[in-house]
Amino acid sequence: MKILLPVDGSEYSRAAVEFVASRSTLIGKEPRVDVINVQLAVPARAARVVGKAALTDYYSDESARVLKPVLRRLAKAGLTAEAKYLVGHPGEEISAAAVRDKVDLIVMGSHGHTALRNLLFGSVTRHVLARTEIPVLLLRQRGAMKKDGLRVGIAVDASTYKRSAAKYVLRHRDLFGAHAAFTLLHVVSDFAGAVIPDMGGIALPVYSDTEIRKLQEQAFVAAVDPARKLLIKSGIKANEVCLVGNPGDELAAYAKKKLDLLVMGSHGYGAFKAAILGSVAIRTLAHSRVPLLLVRRA
Repeated sequence: MKILLPVDGSEYSRAAVEFVASRSTLIGKEPRVDVINVQLAVPARAARVVGKAALTDYYSDESARVLKPVLRRLAKAGLTAEAKYLVGHPGEEISAAAVRDKVDLIVMGSHGHTALRNLLFGSVTRHVLARTEIPVLLLRQRGAMKKDGLRVGIAVDASTYKRSAAKYVLRHRDLFGAHAAFTLLHVVSDFAGAVIPDMGGIALPVYSDTEIRKLQEQAFVAAVDPARKLLIKSGIKANEVCLVGNPGDELAAYAKKKLDLLVMGSHGYGAFKAAILGSVAIRTLAHSRVPLLLVRRA
C-alpha cells in the first residue's frame, strides 16, 4: 500500500501520523509512506526582497521542523518514509501530489467545523475531496489504535459510490487488522414529510405505519444486499444495522458509540459546490470524531 501523509505540525496531523504508525504491521508487506509538508508561498514582493536563496532556506527550515519528528515517529514504528516539502495552496498541492504519485490512500488530520460553518467555508479537507478521487482517511483526534482488529462500519446505499466502500475494504483488509469486525450500515427515511392535505387543510400521512416499515425494509435490502454478497464471497460475515433519519447525523451517532472507523462512498463535488454545500460525508465528519475513510472510486 502506498500512503500519502500530509503534515503541518498540528495536533490533527499528529493524529494521522499516529494512525499510520499504529498500522505499521498491517498495511502490506512493502508499505510506502510519502510524507509532505506544504508551505504557504511568501508574497511575491517580499520574495523579491529576500532573494531566491534565502527564500529556499526559509521553506527548508520551516518544513524540517514539521517533517523530522514525523520521520522519527514512523521509523520507531518500523516504517521507512520519504519526506519533502511543497510550496503553494495546501489542498491543491496535496491533491496534485496524490495523483502524480499514484497513491492508494491519503491519510490526513481534519479539524472539522460545526455543521453550519462547514456549509459556508472551505478547508484543506474540502479542497482535497473536491480535487481527487483517491480514497481519503480523515482523523480528528490524536491517539494510536492499540488493538489489531478494528470495529469497522461500512455505510452503503443502492449507488455505485457506496458499493465502492465495500470493494475498497476488501482490497485493503490488512489495514483494519486480522480480527476486524465489520458492520454494514444503511440509513432509511422516516417518511415523516410524506403528507397530503385533506379537505380541511390538515396534513394527513400518506403511508400507514405498516407501509412505512415495509418501505424501509425494501430500501434497506436494496442498499445492503450488493455489499453483503461482496463480503460473503470474500469470506466475511458482517453485522447489518438499519438506521432511521438524517444519514449524516445517524451515521455519526452510531460511529461514536460503536465503531473505531467508518468507511463511506462519496461522489464528491466540484470545487465550487464543495465549498458551499454540505453532503452526507461532510455532515458525518462535522458531527463525529471517529476516523472517516471516504472512497470515491470502485
